[in-house]
Amino acid sequence: MPAQKQTEKGEVRVHTGTQELAGTGFEQKLIAIRRQLHQYPEVAYEEYETTRSIRDWLTEAGIRLVELPLETGVVAEVGGQNGGPVIALRADIDALPIQEQTGLPYASAVVGNMHACGHDFHTAVILGAAFLLKQQEEQLPGTVRFLFQPAEEKGTGASLLIEKGALANVTAIFGLHNKPDLAVGTVGIKPGALMASVDGFEIEVEGLGTHAAIPHAGIDPIVAASQIVTALQSIVSRNVSPLENAVVSVTTIHGGTTWNVIPDKVALGGTIRTFQEEVRRQIPGRLQAIIEGVAAAYGAKASVRWFKGPPSVQNDAALARLAATTAERLGLQVVAPEPSPAGEDFAYYQKHIPGLFVFVGTSGTNEWHHPAFTVDERAIAPAAHYFANLAADALKGG
Repeated sequence: MPAQKQTEKGEVRVHTGTQELAGTGFEQKLIAIRRQLHQYPEVAYEEYETTRSIRDWLTEAGIRLVELPLETGVVAEVGGQNGGPVIALRADIDALPIQEQTGLPYASAVVGNMHACGHDFHTAVILGAAFLLKQQEEQLPGTVRFLFQPAEEKGTGASLLIEKGALANVTAIFGLHNKPDLAVGTVGIKPGALMASVDGFEIEVEGLGTHAAIPHAGIDPIVAASQIVTALQSIVSRNVSPLENAVVSVTTIHGGTTWNVIPDKVALGGTIRTFQEEVRRQIPGRLQAIIEGVAAAYGAKASVRWFKGPPSVQNDAALARLAATTAERLGLQVVAPEPSPAGEDFAYYQKHIPGLFVFVGTSGTNEWHHPAFTVDERAIAPAAHYFANLAADALKGG
């Protein structure tokens, strides 16, 4: 394990010099953990073996488990002997239903499942932080709680952990996501909006079926649906301020069974993304009005079903300053990342307590959710040291 060093104030900090990290048993242990997780990915709410492995690794390190009524996912703690606040570090553990195409020797052994978003990386990093903090447990002026959360890809795992009591007494929470377009040794830290809210919709357009050669005898839902797709693009261009952000995307269209029949119905589906809560509240009403109005203009009827997902990730400014100070002290490069229109259920934690979500550079060649996605494993150990130090700094109040 990397050595600890004593600071001038008598505080214990884990040494994080990059030369010491290279080739250490600690680094290799975390890489081995990540590869095991990568080889046996499990999708949301099916992370049973992943959960067992995490529990085993924590138990072997002497880290106490917090027993909550969870089928998958793990909560653990170090510290607390000296009282003080509780700080949480969160990692997500689920994989995606994607067939891996990396060609790696430790590629997924589960057909149709893959860690295509790097949650195996996140888990290895926070496990590493737990191992490091265990080394200095008696000196910690508080408790660090580790949340290994299921079902991030479903957008529901964070809410489940909150419901089961994982945030009890926690005063602040930190999370991470790998970032392929940032170099290893770089962290992206930004106060305010970092990732978008996520909402989905399904539209049903009902017309009157008829023979394709006699369209005037029916009401064509395909024509109405096509106009709806086009009209919805006006929401962003004409209803959202150019100083704000939004995406309205129709991503599925299903209708008809054969070439010479106009169907009765067409189904559409899509998603809405934004960083501003006011814009998020505004869009559904406008979308529904356009859908119903366009359908009515063609003599059709339309209905909408809504699927509300996580809100926007909104980073606490004070925690962002602390995280940047910690990173700079450890020799990491701090950059202000571009906000991502992807979603993250870490945002649910931030509705309860101050939180900070950090991008960690992994020098990737493919974006999240790509079948050839991978990470540069040299980023794992430095990130583990970073989050261990960040949690300790947060306990000390910076």
